[in-house]
Amino acid sequence: MATPEGFTEFVVARQAALLRTAYLLTGHAQDAEDLVQTTLVKVVPQWRRIADNPEAYVRRVLVHENVSRWRRRRWREHSTGDLPDVLAAEPDRAELLAVRTALATLPPRQRAVIVLRYYEDLSEADIAATLGIAPGTVKSQARDGLARLRQALPDVEGAGSLTR
Repeated sequence: MATPEGFTEFVVARQAALLRTAYLLTGHAQDAEDLVQTTLVKVVPQWRRIADNPEAYVRRVLVHENVSRWRRRRWREHSTGDLPDVLAAEPDRAELLAVRTALATLPPRQRAVIVLRYYEDLSEADIAATLGIAPGTVKSQARDGLARLRQALPDVEGAGSLTR
């Protein structure tokens, strides 16, 4: 699997999951696509070394690239002249939007921990290895992130029980 074909197979098999994770980290489809592309470009030179178990390495690069992207952009303004035509009327969509908006308010590390834990279903040990932090830091970041989400989402059903 340490061949160019192995890399192509990995990308084809994991593209949807990588895009989903990137979208949850960035909050924007276009930014997610850019993040995945940047991540894959950075992973290619390391492919022979990581081909046996690339998932954790790729996720780690994805999260680190997102933090770098966030740091580069955090002082820039984001304005738009185009407003959405209609608001989502379905309660499910409103709830999803509220959760995504609340996720966007979290600092990058807390957001990464929440996304990896509750959307990617990784264990605390896997998250610690992916992010290069201690398991205790994962626990405290998850606790603090969940507390901030509960505060931001008091009206969302189940927000009071955002724990595992």
